[in-house]
Amino acid sequence: MTHVSERASQSVPGQPGPGRQPWAGGNGGRRRRTVTYADAGVSIHAGEQAVELLKNRVRPTLRPEVIGGIGGFSGLFRLDAAKYRKPVLASSTDGVGTKLTIAQAMNIHDTVGIDLVAMVVDDLVACGAEPLFLLDYIACGEVVPDRISEIGAGIADGCRYAGCALLGGETAEHPGVMRPDEYDISGTGVGVVEEDAILGRDKVEVGDVVIAMRSSGLHSNGYSLVRHVLLGAGRMRLDSVIDDFGHQRTLGEELLTPTKIYARDCLDLLSECEIHAFAHVTGGGVPGNLVRVLPDGADAVVDRSTWRPQPIFDLVRTKGRVDDMEMESTFNMGVGMLVVASAEDADRTLAFLTGRGIEAWQVGEVIEGAGSVQMVGSHTRG
Repeated sequence: MTHVSERASQSVPGQPGPGRQPWAGGNGGRRRRTVTYADAGVSIHAGEQAVELLKNRVRPTLRPEVIGGIGGFSGLFRLDAAKYRKPVLASSTDGVGTKLTIAQAMNIHDTVGIDLVAMVVDDLVACGAEPLFLLDYIACGEVVPDRISEIGAGIADGCRYAGCALLGGETAEHPGVMRPDEYDISGTGVGVVEEDAILGRDKVEVGDVVIAMRSSGLHSNGYSLVRHVLLGAGRMRLDSVIDDFGHQRTLGEELLTPTKIYARDCLDLLSECEIHAFAHVTGGGVPGNLVRVLPDGADAVVDRSTWRPQPIFDLVRTKGRVDDMEMESTFNMGVGMLVVASAEDADRTLAFLTGRGIEAWQVGEVIEGAGSVQMVGSHTRG
């Protein structure tokens, strides 16, 4: 992390460290007991410990363009403009949402950072941008260094998977506003894409095919509904073993499955195949996100019968009595990223993704229409 607020700034070599003040004052007499920041619930020392623990996890994410180390007031990134003809910067910001309450209840904090990075970088790559760096923000009721380190480790892991630098961040301690065990995280990422290579509705054509990339599960959307129907009023326990999940997997473990990060695979796919658009499937589901890349004169037809959603979706649907339309508009239903490719490159696209170990299949096509998504067929269930 670059610096921390509401608790401490990281100490800088040559300047006073923990417990030392960079000023002197007083009248030389006996000091009266005065109120300190610690009395208000903010521990500067704990904040500095957290930063120290994070340093070794952040360093492996630093790309060659990063200037300086950890601890400055801002992160510096040298953009090599000579590499591009007409570079366009892309930006995205997001959080993890109420999935964090599952992590806090289970006292498992090293996966939600991966979710955070996924939400940001896979939005960036949707326009064809290479994620360059990410900045994070952690707000908590109490800085517990080991817990902050675990959260940061997950963020660093996500950045390594995505190939972007964790350039800096902020950790804020909010006693009296958040519970001691409560925290929230958010991230902002910046990427770059050539202007004439920006993906989206301008490139999508009638006759294109739509290819689905399998999700790792719920990802990071719809958790308020999940918690309501599965955990509300003592319905189920997080430590309940669910047979359908396999390998003695508990409900809590399933709910904390990290979001799949597609960024590197999508970028490499662009260099091999004619791709017109990506649609990152988050809140709104398949129809709500695919429609964002359709031109006015085209529809996308998506055939549900081409795949079977993971068991967690059926559990939510049946236990919560959630109808199919609500499920489809809230969850990814087993599809984390959609690719709109030229028909000529459909087989090549599928072969490339399969070779990368990604389960992918043709889920539909683009036809003449008015810019809507037609969902047809029914999911296989069993």
